Amino acid sequence: MAAEHEVTVQLGKRSYPILVGHGTLDALGERLRPLGLGSRVALVTNPTVDELYGERVRTSLASAGFLPATVQIPDGEEHKNLAWLAFVYDKLIEAGLDRGCTVVALGGGVVGDLAGYAAATFLRGVNLVQVPTTLVAQIDSSIGGKTGVDLAAGKNLIGAFHHPRLVLADTATLGTLPPRELRAGLAEAIKTGVILAPDLVRFLEESHRAVLAQERDAIRFLVHACAQLKALVVSEDETESDYRAILNFGHTLGHAIETLTEYRVWLHGEAVAMGMAFAVRLSVLQGLLDERVAERVIALLTLYGLPTEIPSDLSRSALAIAVEADKKRSEGRVKFVCLTEIGRTRFERLTTEELQTALERI
Repeated sequence: MAAEHEVTVQLGKRSYPILVGHGTLDALGERLRPLGLGSRVALVTNPTVDELYGERVRTSLASAGFLPATVQIPDGEEHKNLAWLAFVYDKLIEAGLDRGCTVVALGGGVVGDLAGYAAATFLRGVNLVQVPTTLVAQIDSSIGGKTGVDLAAGKNLIGAFHHPRLVLADTATLGTLPPRELRAGLAEAIKTGVILAPDLVRFLEESHRAVLAQERDAIRFLVHACAQLKALVVSEDETESDYRAILNFGHTLGHAIETLTEYRVWLHGEAVAMGMAFAVRLSVLQGLLDERVAERVIALLTLYGLPTEIPSDLSRSALAIAVEADKKRSEGRVKFVCLTEIGRTRFERLTTEELQTALERI
């Protein structure tokens, strides 16, 4: 089955396609066959996703001549750690996988990040294929080669850039997402529009009912548009040495919120939404952004049912200290992505003290 839309991440010999379609999951094996991969495949997933889609994927792989072995990890960011990474390594060894094998990550961002890092480091690197089944994974985390696991001190502090050979995003899988998960994923879509594409912001404002109702055309357009924009950014700056860091808009504070609440209170997208609301307010405070634009961004987040206020029970000083552990920190300052207008950003380097002052004022 042909994908309805195809986007290419342009990285020379390491370029790879992102296939976006509705009902394309069964074509995975057919799509992998021309890539010249070895026959052994590790399908890394979680129990919920495995029950929904695992058998279809295994059947598709087997029909194309692959030999899949399934590795299940628990759902939830709190399991994206070194202990479960070691578990995956052990299962890959038990399955007899070699350097020609392929790791297929079937699931959301946790599965994609952990399985991706396992693929980056097992036997010094094996093939990776991303099959994202959540909105946040389809439009963001499966694209760009970022893989990693968390430490107690912070999110994604251990990781590697390891690009997939293919990303297959079947938008039909989004139909099984709980409404809260869908809204959390939409935070990443809002982020993409706010920092890169005014037209996408207008679409999100004008088509919110269709998007929240998961009308097929609206969702397919949204996933394709976001994938296209992220592919352009990654092609421009593969390892986040400069320009790609704009994708961290809302994430610096969002990751701190997740860390302080031990990944048990807020979904990733919800934490990022709070981070974006803070970022636009900070941009106004810094004299970089018109207050009306900040209000427009906050109104859009609210339109999709996302939180825009940092919980009062989170200490501002603790948040500032948590940000201090962020991997984007350099020479005592954090590179904070601010907004100057819809579609334009600017980096502000803040000390912990400056950030805490801003948190207390805002």
